[in-house]
Amino acid sequence: MRRLWLLFAQTVTVCLGILFIVATLRPDWLRSSPQLATPVSPVPAVDTSRGAEVSYANAVAVATPAVVNVYTSKHINVPVVPLPSDPELKRYFRDMPGFIRRKEATSLGSGVVVRSDGYILTNYHVIEAADAIDVGLSDGRQAPAELVGADPESDLAVLKINLPKLSAIAFNGDHQVRIGDVVLAIGNPFGVGQTTTMGIVSALGRNRLGINIYENFIQTDAAINPGNSGGALIDTTGRLVGINTAIYSETGGSLGIGFAIPAQAAHIIMDQIIETGTVTRGWLGVEPQDITPDLAQAFGLDSEAGVIIASVLRNGPAWRAGLRVGDIVLKINGQEVYDSIGFLNQIAPLAPREEVSLLFMRDGKKREATVEVGSRPRIRKP
Repeated sequence: MRRLWLLFAQTVTVCLGILFIVATLRPDWLRSSPQLATPVSPVPAVDTSRGAEVSYANAVAVATPAVVNVYTSKHINVPVVPLPSDPELKRYFRDMPGFIRRKEATSLGSGVVVRSDGYILTNYHVIEAADAIDVGLSDGRQAPAELVGADPESDLAVLKINLPKLSAIAFNGDHQVRIGDVVLAIGNPFGVGQTTTMGIVSALGRNRLGINIYENFIQTDAAINPGNSGGALIDTTGRLVGINTAIYSETGGSLGIGFAIPAQAAHIIMDQIIETGTVTRGWLGVEPQDITPDLAQAFGLDSEAGVIIASVLRNGPAWRAGLRVGDIVLKINGQEVYDSIGFLNQIAPLAPREEVSLLFMRDGKKREATVEVGSRPRIRKP
């Protein structure tokens, strides 16, 4: 009996050793064995015929016909020989024939057809000081463009061309843009021709960039390069999300930080330009200043919300309402005022002659004033 038990134990030990060696060196033998294989659920086949492969071709096909190339030219005076540094001598040589010749400088950008009757939205800096503007469509047609009006403070301009069968882009309407949304930038970078790049919305409400007076940019990492200015930033259905305006770059090329004017803001400005030729913004005649921690401590404030009036235009709307330098504006029409940029953006949509209520602090006491809004003076660029 003992001999049989030893034989059984040796046999089991040898079998376990063989199983360990096979499992270590050739595990595929075990998987192929019907007795030892573990049942595996079948993997369903991927149906590529129903959009499993992501493509934005339909969105591009919808928006591309509305994106145009904008070519501008202007004449500049170029000295034949270097002029002396002395202002009087320089003026003397400028008046002499043969020392100055006229040269035509050209530049390029992009634009978006926003109405089928020929209205085009682009950046002001694309057509600034241009003597002639020409537009090239994606179907090969070209036409001279007329400047309807411009708004340098938001860097937008409206052009008009006379061509039949124009395809206008659709605005995104009430659809809210969110951080992380996929967007496509369409334009004419470096003049190579119409180009589409893809990215996401990186941030919203970007300001204090020193680009425009009124800034509320969409930031995107979709590649935007020189020549894209004025082009379309669209969503994945082909609707206009923004007007590509600027990039942050130390090299002149895209570094993944581009900025676009939101389509809703551009639509409001465009309508005003088409109807009146200009943009009217509310104005109080004050220069606001942000409240720093040091200023908040000096004025005994609990928070840094609000703005300090750094200067007041004499006989301006705020002056007539009794506001003075050093007053701290806390609310406008019941809405909190957080900083100077937000304060200007709260005033801008107000209509001239509209009355607004300001809650401000003076000498540690809260006071109220009613101000009749004026019209912001237009900035004349040299």
